[in-house]
Order: sequence, then structure tokens, then C-alpha cells
Amino acid sequence: MTDNALQNAFLFRQPILNRQQEIAGYQLSFRSGEELADAGDYGLRGAGAPLCAAYSELGMQGALGNSLAFIGIDTDFLQQEAIELLPPKAVVLELLLDGVPEAKILTRCRKLVERGYSLALTSYQGIDDRSRPLLPLVAVIEIDLRHDADDGRLEDLAGSLRHLPVRLLAQGVESREQMERCRGLGFALFQGRHFARAEIVSGRRLSAAHATLIRLCNLVGRDVDTALIEDAFKHEPALTLNLLRIVNSVGRLGNRSTQPVTSLRHAITLLGRRQLQRWLSLLLLAPGDETADPTRSPLLQVAALRGRMMELLIEAQKPRDHKLADLAFITGILSMMPSALGLPIEEILEQIAVEREVDLALREHEGRLGRILALLECFDNDDAACCDRLLATIPGSFDRQTLNTGLSAALHWLNGNGD
Repeated sequence: MTDNALQNAFLFRQPILNRQQEIAGYQLSFRSGEELADAGDYGLRGAGAPLCAAYSELGMQGALGNSLAFIGIDTDFLQQEAIELLPPKAVVLELLLDGVPEAKILTRCRKLVERGYSLALTSYQGIDDRSRPLLPLVAVIEIDLRHDADDGRLEDLAGSLRHLPVRLLAQGVESREQMERCRGLGFALFQGRHFARAEIVSGRRLSAAHATLIRLCNLVGRDVDTALIEDAFKHEPALTLNLLRIVNSVGRLGNRSTQPVTSLRHAITLLGRRQLQRWLSLLLLAPGDETADPTRSPLLQVAALRGRMMELLIEAQKPRDHKLADLAFITGILSMMPSALGLPIEEILEQIAVEREVDLALREHEGRLGRILALLECFDNDDAACCDRLLATIPGSFDRQTLNTGLSAALHWLNGNGD
């Protein structure tokens, strides 16, 4: 059942952010290109059994790290013992219930709560016969902004829950304005990709910090003497300190260095230009707030995940072409730069030196890198039909399972649980 599920549908994930705009979890769903879900559906949400099987098969608990997996459970699967194979502390069970819950459903929910599971009530429409008996049992209540975006309606729904010990999750958040409005109403969780939809303004001036990072990226990406890179870093003491910390803590090839690294030139040599360019590119996506933890930035995590997935897919196609794999990672990272910098990709590429293959991929979605980038953009947007069309154009044995397993491997890497 697991193999069939992985081969016949895409495993999509929608990021869920907390009030600090850090990734708190992912809502997982299956969807295939043949399924025409209605406008309010996030995927094949009732496919609880294959989704749970895939969760186990792909090792998603380790892949997601500290992030929760929100999994839709319908009334049929709710009664099955297999649901208890899911780790209680790592998942939130979203109750896909229509109408007034029967007594056996309420009994089952109570037992799951006693076993340590967190339940979420989906499609909340106010306190009524459907929600009333479930309110004492659920930890999360989901309100879909696509159906209840009206200010007055949203305020009424949130207000009816204000004194209950539950967390409100706003679904379908499409803009920062929506997120701020929901946060003001007491919502604790926000689902959607609003963080990746920054306003693009042609001609916008880069901040001094971004300009510095771009200058260093260009130096590292070119075949210049290490002394020039070292001199550029000496003018940026904060970056130099961070670089030394990284090399001292990680060392070469992921192993702790046997001797502390105190020389800047030594640090650059040990880290290597490939890793140094990746690090600098990721810093361009970090939050501007110096107090924020850049590793918790959702934009940075999505960019790193896309870069790693592109790298893995290229390695599967051309395992000996290490240079192309490196270019794939950089392509994935740079594809998120318009959201981070608020500039069109054309203006960004005028300032960052990239290989021709990367340039064509980012501007026109051309070439091998361009096709894979387009595929992952559709994958990130939960567009199954688009994924199927693009899979058919990519040479090799790429299929739905390739993307699902690639996602799991990339998530493992992102959370430090894989190569």
C-alpha cells in the first residue's frame, strides 16, 4: 500500500508557522494529477491510511525534526488501530468530520487524547452541534480564510473561542496583512506561503548587508586568489566571526576539527569555496532582524530544501556530474531571492555572477536545471497536474515517487538527520 501510494500520488506539504513566523509544522496531503479537488481542499485529505503508511515508510518523523506533521483523518480511519503507530508527540490528527459526531467517534477521540495525541478540528464554523462536543477534546481549531475572510465573520469565529484552551490555526494565509490581522485576533498558527510572496519592486536599493553578501558571493564564485576573499572578509568582522565559529564547530566534511581554527585563510580553505558560496547565499535569505534565529526563517528553510532537492534530482540523473549538482543547489537557493530581496530575478542576476546554465534556469526555466526548477515550483505550490506534465518532459526515470522520496531525503538533510 505504501509503494502504491508513493507512486500514485504526490506527498505535498503546506508550511505552518507560529506567531514568531517560524516553521512549527507541515500539513501533509496526497494529491494526484487526476484528482480535481474543490477550491477549499488542500489535497486528498481523507487518505489517512496511505498517508500514515508513507509517513512511516519515508521516515518523516526524523525528516521533520522538531516540526509537527498535521495529518487529516477521516471517520473510517479514525477507528483503525493503525493510527496508533503514529508517534503521539510528532503529529496532530486533523478530524475530517462532517455533521454531528456520533458517540463512538467521541469515545475514540477521548482515547486518543488519553494516549497523548493532539487533535485538531477542521472547518470550524462556530459553536454548533458539530463542534460543541469536540471542543473539550481538541488542541487546535482550524479556520479557513478562503471561506471566512470577512473581518466581522473572522472576529466572531475567533471571539467565540477566546476563553478556551485551544490554539487557532488560520488556513489559506496569502499575505502579511492577513497574517497580522489574524495574529491580532489571537491566532497562534498560520498556514500558507505568505512569507514567500514579498512585494517585488523594480529598482529597489539593496541594504548594505545584502550588498556586502552579494559582493562576497561574487568573489567566492569567481576563480580569484584566496587572499582577495580573505581581505574582503576582514572588512566584515561579524561575518568573519560567524565563519570561524562554523568551521570550528563543524570542521571539515562534517567532522569536528581536531585543532581550533583561528586563521581566516585557514577557515576559508577548510570550508571550501563550494560550501562558502552556499553559506553566503543562504545568508541572503536570513531575516533582517539581527535578534532572529536565521535557521528558523521559513524562507531560508524553503530555499535550502529546494536547493537540496534540486541537487538530489541532478545526482540521480547524472551521479558523476558534481559541478552540475552544485549549480543545481545554487539555482534552488537563488530562485527564492526575489522574495527575500523584493527585486525581480533579472535585476538580481545583474548583480550576482552565475553560470550560464543557472542564468537560463532562473530567467527562462530553460535547460535541465530550468525544467527541474519549474517542477519543484509546481511541487511547492501543490500543483499535481503541473508536476505530472513536467515529469513527462524530464529525461530519466522521474516519477511521483522520485519527488516524494527526494522530499524526505531533503528534509532529513535540512534537519541534520541525513547526508
